[in-house]
Amino acid sequence: MSAEPHPTLPPVRLHSDAELARDALVAPLFARAVRLARWAGPDTRVGFGGELAAEQLPRAATALGFDAADPDGPTHASQAWRVAVDTGLVDVTEPEEDEAGEPEHGAAEPGEDLALITGGAPAEVLDLWLAALDTVLADAAVPDPDDLVGEPEDGAGIDFDRLDWNPAREADFLDGVLANLYLLTVAEGGVGQSPVPLPVLAASMVVPDDMGEPTDAVLEQVSDAMMRLDDQFRQLEPIGLVEFRPVDEELMAEADDEELLPDPADADEEDIARYGMVRLTPLGLYGVRARMLEAGVEAPAIGELADKGADALLDAVSRYPEHAAQAEIEQWLAGRELPTAVAELLDAARGDDEGAPLRRLRCQQALAPAGPEAEPAVRAVLDDPRLGGLARVWLAERGAKDVPAPDGAMVFWLTVDTIAAQLAADGEAEELPLLMRSLTGHHAGFFDEVWRVEHPATADVLEAMGRMHPDKKAAKEARKAAFKARSRRP
Repeated sequence: MSAEPHPTLPPVRLHSDAELARDALVAPLFARAVRLARWAGPDTRVGFGGELAAEQLPRAATALGFDAADPDGPTHASQAWRVAVDTGLVDVTEPEEDEAGEPEHGAAEPGEDLALITGGAPAEVLDLWLAALDTVLADAAVPDPDDLVGEPEDGAGIDFDRLDWNPAREADFLDGVLANLYLLTVAEGGVGQSPVPLPVLAASMVVPDDMGEPTDAVLEQVSDAMMRLDDQFRQLEPIGLVEFRPVDEELMAEADDEELLPDPADADEEDIARYGMVRLTPLGLYGVRARMLEAGVEAPAIGELADKGADALLDAVSRYPEHAAQAEIEQWLAGRELPTAVAELLDAARGDDEGAPLRRLRCQQALAPAGPEAEPAVRAVLDDPRLGGLARVWLAERGAKDVPAPDGAMVFWLTVDTIAAQLAADGEAEELPLLMRSLTGHHAGFFDEVWRVEHPATADVLEAMGRMHPDKKAAKEARKAAFKARSRRP
């Protein structure tokens, strides 16, 4: 998988290695490879490249449980054997020439790695599955051989120039498709999201981001890419990477090229599904992420920060979506004594740097489920000018006694800090104007005072309020206050 410049991806919640290893072992193609590795023995004959001799394929298909009359049996056996050889489940000895210069058949036997299937750790099983995935992806990136054969007048052979087929480009295209599918999956919270329509996935690879209405030429490219993905996902499903509903063959027979793509205005959910639907399995999420990491892409997973300090936790989850941040925080807290963990979180939430408001917001999120045992650590920061407001809010929500009232300076500072954090977390979200109205409505003369607040984000927050505050008079006052805040800076 090529390492494209890419922002940090949202973190993914993976199943445990044990669960993923079980999924790998029951993936049809991998399971067949294991069965053929156990079947291999002294009578197994292979040709150059370790492929099974043609006369061996029917026997291999029978060993996999295919009926002798099933025409697909030898094809499945050949695919499974290739996976078994490439993963080391089978060891092969290449053919050698006899005294007359004629090639003899090579031999095959179960490989040492076959023992890992039953005696290895889950991570070792997953390593074998990843090797199998590499083989299947390489095969899926190769077009149908029938499409690569030259016309009779051209002579026998594959006409690469006529078809403009580039193996590296095809492999990069498939990697890009899987990366987009991964991003769509983790953006919706991980496994269990709705399947992605094949035309949407194809368009994500073909239609430029800045294009408005796609041209007919671009739509034709999307249609071609969709049909190529249909073939590729048919090959990837047996290894357990995806759940796939192929393009309806009746639909292809009914439509000409110009009408192959659905019209979103006229198509309902079932109509869209006829054009193919795909989603990554839990094993597929693991596999695509592993390839991304190998390519140098930053693809975090929930739980990776469990052994890190509170500073690393808050810095990381500040970039996460809220649901992912909450999941990561819960795992971090699960392995620690709560009073100590709360003190560490509060200490990490200090600071006047640009990221500090959002760190404090995530700290507040982390403290939300904490019980009475957290109270001493929270009370310890009541006099802290950066954390005192947060501490008062936490204590008040729990009905704590003897909580000192904040002075005006702390109230205004906390208001600026809260809005700065929300802007950093969600941008100018629809809910933010309501928060602004709530925070400013309780303080007469709010804008006459707030521009003096010694907070690095004061001017930025006031400018945002000038754009977003639902009350026009308050928005105008915010803009004047922002100008004053800018003017007082050295």
